[in-house]
Amino acid sequence: MADFGIDIDPGEVGLDAGRLRRLDTHFSRYVDDGRLAGWQVMVSRHGKVAHLTSYGLADKEAGRAVETDTVWRIYSMTKPITSVAAMMLWEEGAFELSDPVSRWLPEFAAPRVYVGGPASKPVTVPALEPIRVWHLLTHTAGLTYGFHRVHVTDEIHRLRGYELGAPEGFDLAACVRGWAEIPLTFQPGAEWNYSVATDVLGRLVEVLSGQSLDTFFAERIFGPLGMKDTAFWCPEDRQHRLAALYAMSPGHTGPVRAEATGKRYTQPPTWLSGGGGLVSTTRDYTRFTWMLLNGGELGGTRLLSPRTVEYMTRNHLPGGVDLTAFGRPLFAETRFDGVGFGLGFGVVIDPVAYRTLVSEGEYHWGGMASTSFWVDPAEDLTVVFMTQLLPSSTYPLRSQLRQLVYQAIVD
Repeated sequence: MADFGIDIDPGEVGLDAGRLRRLDTHFSRYVDDGRLAGWQVMVSRHGKVAHLTSYGLADKEAGRAVETDTVWRIYSMTKPITSVAAMMLWEEGAFELSDPVSRWLPEFAAPRVYVGGPASKPVTVPALEPIRVWHLLTHTAGLTYGFHRVHVTDEIHRLRGYELGAPEGFDLAACVRGWAEIPLTFQPGAEWNYSVATDVLGRLVEVLSGQSLDTFFAERIFGPLGMKDTAFWCPEDRQHRLAALYAMSPGHTGPVRAEATGKRYTQPPTWLSGGGGLVSTTRDYTRFTWMLLNGGELGGTRLLSPRTVEYMTRNHLPGGVDLTAFGRPLFAETRFDGVGFGLGFGVVIDPVAYRTLVSEGEYHWGGMASTSFWVDPAEDLTVVFMTQLLPSSTYPLRSQLRQLVYQAIVD
């Protein structure tokens, strides 16, 4: 497979070059009119890079262009990597999916569930069943995020210092202990709710492996896959390649530089967020998608078995329903209609309900700064899109990207 840049004419893999240019024309307008600073997209089919475009600026203030090796904050695109790490340990027999997480994280031995009252004095009841590893992988544990702002338990998280970060000085173990003290939003297994579950899963990886999450990632995933620029922070000698972070802000007509938030990734973090802590490049993350598409193997290195990847990328929601039926109407990195959820991925189960031209079985996720990826086994296709705009719900980038990629497939 390709290591860098385009290595095949699009027509050789059933893609129309002229139609692919529609993608570039469309998204270039986002830069030309100021909605985005810059972006990058890589389209691969049959294991070959058929389209790679960089457009605009990685740093508007410095006048620095997007380059093929630009480093991006990928936020929740960290979650599939953490899920892969956990399933690598599962393949070694470290746990069963039905195991209570309290077996290794005793702070979850007696979870309680919110049923009423204000954040200052919540009324709770005991959980009817334990939080299991499967619940963490599928976001059905009853955990939440402080930034949702739709439930009392979200407010409790914010009051305790958990919104987009954690209390000062907390490492991952301390974060997990803190989350375990907060009432669950619902009974484990009763609903789907995007949450810190993958961060808890990252801590489970640490306990089970005896390694810190950054070490496990580096030694077991990034090194073997050749993901040389993916890490929990961007070292000083690479910061000249780190894209600036921008955000929509009240009172402004367009994005403004989010300097304080962006700088968090220029020094080692106090806690390693398996739910949203990584920086990466388009090239690196494409290699991760190739590993998945190739059944858990890349370049002679196997991380997972084909059957494990297939199992992870099936819909695991009870009854085979979609996120609209089983989830909560709140922020997430995907549409809900026609999309189920596997072990770390959104999974398309009904393209018609999804209202987007994709294949059944396509799996994906995205990040808070509007980055996204998907893997389509039916079309032997992977796509990675990078930009740096908060929040990811600002523009319909993901649905438009799918529309423009699939209309270019002509075989």
